[in-house]
Amino acid sequence: MKNRSKYTCRDYREEMILLSLKRRLAQKNLSDKERRFIIEEIEKLESDLAIDK
Repeated sequence: MKNRSKYTCRDYREEMILLSLKRRLAQKNLSDKERRFIIEEIEKLESDLAIDK
């Protein structure tokens, strides 16, 4: 994550959404369309949060 002087409720919320998406992605019963959507959302959030992969 990038170094920020303030950690906000929004940051926390986005991190929790990211975690829930990663959990959903681990499920075996996802359609290809849903899997692609989740991956795209994860990538957006990681970019917004400046998380290094």
